[in-house]
Amino acid sequence: MEGKKTKIAVNGGIGFGAKLTSKQLMVIANRIGDVELELTTFQQIYLEVSEDEVDETIQEFQAAGLKCYPVGNVVKSLRTCNFCKGELEEGMPVAKEINERTAGKEVPFTVKMAYTGCPVGCGEPLVNDIGIMKIRDKYNLYIGGKSKGKDAEAGTLLFENLEPEALYLYIDRFLAKYQELGRKREGVAKFIKRIGFDEIKQSIK
Repeated sequence: MEGKKTKIAVNGGIGFGAKLTSKQLMVIANRIGDVELELTTFQQIYLEVSEDEVDETIQEFQAAGLKCYPVGNVVKSLRTCNFCKGELEEGMPVAKEINERTAGKEVPFTVKMAYTGCPVGCGEPLVNDIGIMKIRDKYNLYIGGKSKGKDAEAGTLLFENLEPEALYLYIDRFLAKYQELGRKREGVAKFIKRIGFDEIKQSIK
């Protein structure tokens, strides 16, 4: 009888878009065999492994440079621009720090975050739950973007011209407020409408 399976999320870490090396693909294939993989819109691969092999699998993947994350109502790994290395390059350490601080946090409902290194916005920060846009040497923070449904809308600017430390602080505070007051399966956009944008902004200043 086949053992119980656990789903984990995997990607190549935070960099210039979603990239995997041939070695990393081989490590994944050798570990899980000939099964279907699910590619997500937030630059992750979902795969299932036996519960008793989760720790061993994660260790093997991490040794190959892969990043592993939980699946479910958590903050997803940060989505980044796919091809630009100009404006984005200096901001990549900030993107990596954001991911380290947030990815995998339990929340009332899945949170998608996106980062872009310039105003062109290839990382689509304005249509994700939390968006970060680098403008010259500062950062703008948006919340409440929604890409799906007839009520799709752009996120609202929460704070602008932030230094990295202030950016981290406000993201942490917003997620803490969402964890505290968000209802089960209540998306970020609905949460903001229920609580009120101005109320949220004042409470995390």
